Amino acid sequence: MKFIVSSTALLKNLQALSGVLTANSTLPILDNFIFTLTESELRIKASDMDTTMTVSMIPDKMEEPGEAAVPAKKMIEWLRICPDIPVTINISTDDFFIELTTGEGRFKLAGYNPEDFPKMPEFEKVSSFTLSSDILLSAINKTIFATGNDELRPVMSGVFCSATPEEIVFVATDAHKLVRYARTDAVIEENIDFIFPKKPLLQLKNILSFDVQDIKIDYNEKFIILTFANFEVSCRLIDGKYPNYHAVIPKDNPNEMIVERIPLLNAIQRVSIFASQSTHQVRFKISGQELAISAEDIDYSNEGTERMGCSYNGEDMEIGFNARFLIEMLKNVNQDEVCFQMSQPNRAGLIVPVATEDDTKENILMLVMPVMLDY
Repeated sequence: MKFIVSSTALLKNLQALSGVLTANSTLPILDNFIFTLTESELRIKASDMDTTMTVSMIPDKMEEPGEAAVPAKKMIEWLRICPDIPVTINISTDDFFIELTTGEGRFKLAGYNPEDFPKMPEFEKVSSFTLSSDILLSAINKTIFATGNDELRPVMSGVFCSATPEEIVFVATDAHKLVRYARTDAVIEENIDFIFPKKPLLQLKNILSFDVQDIKIDYNEKFIILTFANFEVSCRLIDGKYPNYHAVIPKDNPNEMIVERIPLLNAIQRVSIFASQSTHQVRFKISGQELAISAEDIDYSNEGTERMGCSYNGEDMEIGFNARFLIEMLKNVNQDEVCFQMSQPNRAGLIVPVATEDDTKENILMLVMPVMLDY
């Protein structure tokens, strides 16, 4: 197989695929890209067995269709230090040796037989729907940070997706924090329900854009395939039943505090520097229309306090939170103000963005568990 392609264009596509590769794969063949040249395009595939990603591109010139496994790390390293020039790639279909030609440069690289690459399971489509890229990208950005990493609870390591004809909902939780992101502007005619693993979502986050292009989604009980632009991403869904997140969201929250998001975020970041490095605890003391944020590390005699104005309706209270969780949540909100809804210092608090007229199509609810005050 032989083709000519821009070094920059090829590098861009290979880098988009590289996140799928696993550093310590048990199958050495998975350290390779599969190059498939047809009469009309070049398709490049990467896989870790659970997630497979394919990108298509049209070379400047194509000869002799074929297929080969190309070492991913070597190819990307070489392309990174190449100028933006045409590269001629000639791969022998007999011994799979790769010859790279760039003007005066000649390079050879050992490739491998693509037949050794594991065959992906046959996909039997059950259902399909379309979703605009801006909705999916927003959902990923707003939820993925709240997913868990506990191998004993794999269902909580992904993002739960549920939809009815009225709305589509994305939920992520690690038992300490929870995010529910809902949209009413996605028209899906049937009910859907599955758990999307984190790794392919991170890949999608890197390659999706807010161009509002349609993403075609095909799925069954075990697999899902997303097709958009020149990409195709398929992965194995997480098997299991997602926890009943509705049950942990407190309904009665009489104490409400509205505060400006950015000043609050900055204050927590400053104060948290002086917090215990094991608990990351910050204390909220709300009295009247004032919020006092404090932290202390008794072991090192560090402490910090800041005060700021707020709009508060409820009884004076003190409650502790993990500063890292609050910072993550506040960074993933776009609105200027947020509302803290609380009941007791030992019960979960809710963070709800104060919506404007432009935010009517999306609904965000964030739950954070309190921490026991230790000073």
